[in-house]
Amino acid sequence: MNKPLRHVSLVLAVLLLFLFGSTTYFQVIKAEELNSNGRNARTIYNEFGRPRGPIVVDGVAVASSTKVNNRYGLKREYARGPLYAPVTGYNSVVYGFGGMERAVNEELSGKADSLFYDRLMTVLSGHDPQGAQVELTINAKAQEAAYDALGDQRGAAVAIDPDTGAVLAMVSTPSYDPNLLASHDSTKVQKAWKKLNSDPSKPLNNRAIAGNLYPPGSTFKLLVAATALDSGNYTPESEIPGPGSYQLPNSSTSLANHPNGDTSACGPNDVSSLQSALEQSCNTSFAMLGVQLGEDALEKKAAEYGFGEKMEIPLAVTPSSIASDMDDAQLAMSSIGQYEDKVTPLQMAMMAGSFANDGIVMEPQLIKSVRTGDLKEVKALTSHKKSQPLSAASAAQMRQMMEATVTDGTAKRAQIDGADVGGKTGTAQWAKGKKPHSWFVGYAIKGDKKVAVAVVVEEGGYGSTVATPIARDLMKAVIEE
Repeated sequence: MNKPLRHVSLVLAVLLLFLFGSTTYFQVIKAEELNSNGRNARTIYNEFGRPRGPIVVDGVAVASSTKVNNRYGLKREYARGPLYAPVTGYNSVVYGFGGMERAVNEELSGKADSLFYDRLMTVLSGHDPQGAQVELTINAKAQEAAYDALGDQRGAAVAIDPDTGAVLAMVSTPSYDPNLLASHDSTKVQKAWKKLNSDPSKPLNNRAIAGNLYPPGSTFKLLVAATALDSGNYTPESEIPGPGSYQLPNSSTSLANHPNGDTSACGPNDVSSLQSALEQSCNTSFAMLGVQLGEDALEKKAAEYGFGEKMEIPLAVTPSSIASDMDDAQLAMSSIGQYEDKVTPLQMAMMAGSFANDGIVMEPQLIKSVRTGDLKEVKALTSHKKSQPLSAASAAQMRQMMEATVTDGTAKRAQIDGADVGGKTGTAQWAKGKKPHSWFVGYAIKGDKKVAVAVVVEEGGYGSTVATPIARDLMKAVIEE
């Protein structure tokens, strides 16, 4: 009799041991992993049911959470969704987060270390936890001006404050409505997601900082000119070759001086000043100048501007780039913004900003402030110097040449009454049989107001006719506010 009882007791002891062990394993050891598992419905309900802080532009919430009568309890809503979508991103119960919703999720959800004291006080007071309010540096008037000017065209526009690095506008078109992805109807969300991802115009791409980067075309001549000035061997008045055509070194290809095969020379006797070459956007002048300066000098200057460097603003920015180990023919084409040059509009706006800021590049930033639920500020924008690719003297010479380009050259449509405007147009070839991309890169200064911009319109044609008026409207929105 005792032997069977011992067997039963042993079996029960083993079962209790397994029960205790499995409970400990899942509730203690595996707890964090299970909580973070995307298939854990309770975690999803907790995440989306937590009061989430708003994303604010000029004092107005452009992303906020409202109460709903379903299992989630709260739903994210986006005011003027397509206007701000490239910045705010989306918050979806099916596909997670994108844009600033992802980049500052810790702050918006109230989990950030900087909010620990606020969380503690909330718990002690018996109130529901609240996410922080994140105010962006975006200027609502500038954002709307760029969005309206781009209209139905594919492209992007960026504006920054050259003195602080604050991003004042970031528009990418075509855009999308993040409210479609914030819906709690999974079937509708999946349908919208599939449609957005199958759209050949790629509305989910933020063309201002990512996606398929662009050849900069003639706007890259700004970097070549800056490299020449900073070498100490050139001034705006320096004479450089400007023939109507240029046979690329060790190549049978001949480069025309202007678009559509125009072989007009840039100056008498095929000679131009550096300033005149920039005003006229002479291809042969800058192709030959780039070869003269050499690949090492151009690569060094590009690196000083941030080419090849990953950035987070806090949105992730795809690094701009130029090729390496080029022969002289490739270097000549790279020097006019072709070959394998690839840039973001943000990178080009940063370059323009340096000319308006005595050669200094400031770190671009999208966050103006972070505030607790009771509006106590826990984080504020602090300006950071990123680099100084140019001396103040060279930057002043760049302003002289760029302002002449707006006054007398290809960028006349950028003029703004009462403002000092400098700029450079670009017409970037990118695929055989396709219209070129249209570019404008520049700045405007009026009193104590400054702005640096970059605008690209895909297959827009000439930069002087398409991108430049868009940039003018954007600059006016900032400096005439």
